[in-house]
Amino acid sequence: MTVLEFDGIPFNALAAPGPAGPDSPAPEAGGTQPVIGANIAAGSAASGSGAVPRVDPIAEIRAGVVAAHRSALSAQLALQREIWRRSIRRAPESVPVTETAGSAREGAFKALARTGRVRLDRAALEQLARGEAAAVFGPGHQRAGTVWAARVAGTTALALTEVTGIELYGGAGNGRVTARFEGDARSAALQAAEVFALFTGMPLCISGSVITGSVGESALGSSSGTVDLVVDGLDLVPRPYVEGTVSFGPGTQPVAVRVSVTEPAGVDVGPGGAAGDLLLNEFHMAHLARGDQAIAMGPEFAEYTGVRATRLPTGGLLLVDRVCEFDGARGNLESASYTTEYDSPADSWYYAETANDSMPHFVYMETSLQAALLMGYYAGPTRTQPGTTLSLRNLGGTATVLRQIDLRDATIEQDSRLLSTTILPGSSLQTFDYTLSVDGEPFYRGETMFGYFSDEALGNQTGLDAGRFVPTWLAGHPEARTRIIDVAARRADASAPACSRGKLALIDSVEVVDQGGNYSAGYLRSLRAIDPDDWFFARHFHLDPVIPGSLGVESVIHAVQEWMLDAGFAESMADPVFRIPADIAFSWRYRGQFLPTDGSVELEAHIKSVRRGPHGVTVVVDGSLWKPGLRIYELVDLAVQLADRKAQS
Repeated sequence: MTVLEFDGIPFNALAAPGPAGPDSPAPEAGGTQPVIGANIAAGSAASGSGAVPRVDPIAEIRAGVVAAHRSALSAQLALQREIWRRSIRRAPESVPVTETAGSAREGAFKALARTGRVRLDRAALEQLARGEAAAVFGPGHQRAGTVWAARVAGTTALALTEVTGIELYGGAGNGRVTARFEGDARSAALQAAEVFALFTGMPLCISGSVITGSVGESALGSSSGTVDLVVDGLDLVPRPYVEGTVSFGPGTQPVAVRVSVTEPAGVDVGPGGAAGDLLLNEFHMAHLARGDQAIAMGPEFAEYTGVRATRLPTGGLLLVDRVCEFDGARGNLESASYTTEYDSPADSWYYAETANDSMPHFVYMETSLQAALLMGYYAGPTRTQPGTTLSLRNLGGTATVLRQIDLRDATIEQDSRLLSTTILPGSSLQTFDYTLSVDGEPFYRGETMFGYFSDEALGNQTGLDAGRFVPTWLAGHPEARTRIIDVAARRADASAPACSRGKLALIDSVEVVDQGGNYSAGYLRSLRAIDPDDWFFARHFHLDPVIPGSLGVESVIHAVQEWMLDAGFAESMADPVFRIPADIAFSWRYRGQFLPTDGSVELEAHIKSVRRGPHGVTVVVDGSLWKPGLRIYELVDLAVQLADRKAQS
C-alpha cells in the first residue's frame, strides 16, 4: 500500500492523536509511526503490535485540549452560520472603515478602473449617456471582450448639466459627487449615483450590464441648482451597487438613492459567462470571498454558500483580482497552469501603514498564495468528497525576492502551476509553484503546499513537534538577562521613522537577550494577546476566522525591525526605510491555526547574521510562533534590510 509521507512521517489527517508528551514511549520495531493531522497536525507514537499502551497523564490532558478545540470549532461554525442566515435576510451593508490619511482605508471599495478625470462638462455627460465611458474616463474603462452598455440617464432625461467633483473615499462616507442640474431633481439624484458607478468601473465586471435604480421622494420636483451625493455604501455583492444620500442645498430634504449594475435577462454571470475574455474577474473574487460560491466557481459549488468552506480573504486582505488564462480542466487535479492579476494602487492601505519602503512582506506572500489556492480550488479537489465541509490552510513553502521593485500602481501578473493533488479521507494536499512579474519581468518566485481539511481533521491539531511541549528559547534559559523595547511608545510618536502603524500595529513590545538565541547573536521574543474582535478575523476567512499566517510572519519582521532600530543601525541614515532583500530564500512551515479564542500569540526570533553592505544592513533570522502550549509556525532565513532612501535616490 502506498503511504504518503508528510514531514517525514505517514500522513493521516483523521487519525486520533495518542500519547505525545515528553515521556511518551518511542515506537518499537515494526510498530506504527506517528501520523500527521490537519494542516497542522503531527500525530503521536504508538507501540508495536500487541503492546499495551501506557497511560500518560499528559496525553490525557492533551486529549482534553483537542476535544475542547473541536468543540470551539463546532460552536464557531454554528455562530457563523447564524450570522450568515441573518445577513442574507437583510439588505447588503457597506463594510465599516476607518480613516487613514492619504490612502484608501482597509476594507474600502477598490475601484475596477482608475481615472484622473473628476470634473465633467455637459458634453462629457452626454457621452456617458451614450455609453461612451472610455472616451470620458480613459482606456482603463474598457476591457477586452466586455461590452460596455451601462449609461447615465438610461431611463430618464439627462438632468445633470455639470459634475463639479467626484471623489472616492471622500466626503462623510465612501465617496462623493457634486453637480449642477436643471430639470427633475429626483432624476438628477439618480444620475449622480449612476455617474459614480461608471466612475469606479463597476460595469466592467458584467459584460452588457445595465444600471437600474431607485430614489426617494423630493419636494423640489422640477427645479435647478446643486446636487450633493454622499456615498455611504458600495460593493460588488450580490450585484455591484452604489447607495447614498443626496442633498439639494440648504433647507431642502435629503433623499436616499441606490443604483445597481445588473446583467441582461438570461445572461450567466458565473465563470466565463459575463466576464468578457476573462474566466473570473473582481465580481467573482468578491463572491468567492464572502458571497455566492455558485457565482464564483460554478453551480456545482452552490452547496458551499453560507457554510465554512474554502474562500479567498476579503476586505483589505483580498489580493487577487482576475483570472486571465487557465490551461487545465475542472476535475484534472494533477496539473494546470494559469495567469492571474492583482492591481496594487498607490493609495492601498498597506503602503500607508507599513514601515517598508514599498509593499510589506505579508502582501508578497498573500498575493502569490491566493493566486495559487484560487485555481487549485477551481480544479475541484473538494468535489471529490461531497457532503464534507473542507477548510483550506497553507502548510508552508519557500520564496525568494528576485529583485527589489516599487509596486505602487503596478499590475502584478501571477503565473502559477498546480503540480500535484493527493486526495485522502477528510483532507487533500496540493502543491504549486508561482512567479510574480511586472511588465513581464519576474521579481518574486516560490513554491507552496495547501491542505483542505474537515472539521475532524482540524481538531487533530498537534503542531510542529508531534504534540510535545517545546518551550521558547528564553523559557529554557531562565538565567538570561533581558531588556524591553517599548514598540507601542515609539509608535505613539507620530514623527518616529520606519514604524508600522494602524492595522499593521502587530506587536507592542519586544524582549531582547543580547548575544542570546540559537546563534548567540541576539534573541527576540514578543507576546501579544488575541482579541476576538481583531480586524483580520473578519477578513480571513468569512465564516472561518483564523489569523493569516502571513501576518504571523509579518509580526516577526516587525520585531526584527524594532531591534535593528534599537541597535542603532539607522543612526547615520537621513531617511531610514525597510526593504525585503533580494536573493535570500525564505521558507516557512505552518502546522496549526490561531483562532479568536486562543488567547495569545507568542513569537521568538534568533538573530542568525548581520551583514553590512552598500545597500544598507541586512539581518537574517530563524523564528517560531506559539499558540498556548503548542509551537505551530517555523520560519527559516527570514531577512530584513534597513537602507537609507535618500542615499540611494
